[in-house]
Amino acid sequence: MYHYFNVLCALLIGVAQGTPLLGSPTHHARNQQIQWSPCEANGTLATECATFPVPLDYTNEASNATLNLELIRIRAPNSPSKGSVFFNFGGPGDNGKLSLATYGPMLQAATGGYHDLVVLTPRGTGNTILFSCYATDEERAAAKTLYPELAGNASDVALGYNNVSSGVFADTCYATQNNTGQFMTSAFAARDYMRVLDALGGDGLLRYWGLSYGTVLGATIAAMFPDRIGRVILDGVANPHEFYQNRDLQMLVDTDKVLTGFCEECVATPDKCPLAQGRSAAEIEEAIYELIDHVKFNPLLLPVAGTPVLVDYTTFKTQIFSVLYSPTGWDDFSTFLDNIMTGKLEEAGEYFAKISSGPPSLDAEAQFGIKCSDSYRTDNSEEEVLELIKQRHELSRIGGDVSDFVLTRCVEWKIKPKERYTGDFQATTKNPLLIIGNTADPVTPLAAARNVSAGFANSVVLEHGSYGHASLGQASLCTAKATRAYFMDGTLPEPGTKCEIDTTPFSGDNGWEKVLKELAADSQ
Repeated sequence: MYHYFNVLCALLIGVAQGTPLLGSPTHHARNQQIQWSPCEANGTLATECATFPVPLDYTNEASNATLNLELIRIRAPNSPSKGSVFFNFGGPGDNGKLSLATYGPMLQAATGGYHDLVVLTPRGTGNTILFSCYATDEERAAAKTLYPELAGNASDVALGYNNVSSGVFADTCYATQNNTGQFMTSAFAARDYMRVLDALGGDGLLRYWGLSYGTVLGATIAAMFPDRIGRVILDGVANPHEFYQNRDLQMLVDTDKVLTGFCEECVATPDKCPLAQGRSAAEIEEAIYELIDHVKFNPLLLPVAGTPVLVDYTTFKTQIFSVLYSPTGWDDFSTFLDNIMTGKLEEAGEYFAKISSGPPSLDAEAQFGIKCSDSYRTDNSEEEVLELIKQRHELSRIGGDVSDFVLTRCVEWKIKPKERYTGDFQATTKNPLLIIGNTADPVTPLAAARNVSAGFANSVVLEHGSYGHASLGQASLCTAKATRAYFMDGTLPEPGTKCEIDTTPFSGDNGWEKVLKELAADSQ
């Protein structure tokens, strides 16, 4: 998906698959209040939490069933208040609490310091009708052992294996989640945002910053409710047309470019990258692919806490793919690869233990509950699926096959959504969108940002001159000033603007400490 593998309105009575109508008055009632109270989110800024009831099923006007959305906010440090900015950090399925706690200081500065920062925990995550196909973590782990998620080129039977195991997964989710799983789509989530927005009061216009899958949701909201758009940033843009069709091809057009960038930046900073010793960038890249091919037939046994752990082709290649998301970790990862290439498996095992630690996510299936509901269809042919997989493999040597199981799980999906968005992404919004794309992003390329911008009148694309996924991973004073100006007074950068970053990929530093100081000095 878009976050590692990450993952995604008017009443339409009695219609399960129709295009939502625009701007139903149902979503403008302001008779509910949100009661906030202090809570702990393990961040450096004070947070408040609340729950807020919304309809479980917006398509059934006669139903009184509700669900309680979880909300978390960081209050604006300055006054007078300019309202709230909502954040969706992607997935689909990221519940947002940890991300808000982590990025809170950066987001306060990058929005101007006069807005409350609000995260609405999406349906299917946290305690908001958690979409979990298994009763326990042990049951989930057992299923993953029996039916592992294979890269499509892991063997000559991997594609068939993925197809069958995806059917088992879909059946399991149907058996446990069909009652509430039909209410997981981005169209339902868009309506949730409108409900919460109305309860917050103010001018009724949405201020929103969506990253990764959050851009799909943001584009959906903008298409469904164009007259309610105040300030909306789409950052690290996924192609929503392909997302809703389960045809995520454009996401891979720059993936190999990022790996090439990793190798070029390695050679440029040889003191931070042991792979650079005696090699050119092209030789490093080829050595990485040769190592992947070697691991395919000779899986690694890495000592982790005294126990040998098998690292196969799928695990190894997926780890390389995921590291492309965050240049801040490139120095450590280059050492990991060099340790493997030079036979230092003890040291390699220490790194692998660090990146592999932690319990499985309780939201692990939410990404499929949302993504597969949004792209639900029953007319997939085997020929079409195989051709799509072939195209993905041809688009990216490093990333084309690692998420084949995502495609096949959605092909096999059994839970029919009550409502999914089937409209286009062309609209004249009340206020124009700011769309941000990295120069080289492994899963949300700059081309997708331009594609989405073409559909929303007067929107502007800002190029963030960074490798990695979305703009927050590598700080740029230029980008932060642009987002601040946009949220503060609606000022958009000039079309064609490119902002350079204030750090370097192999420094181990995301650059935010420096940028925050400069933003603070600039605002005085």
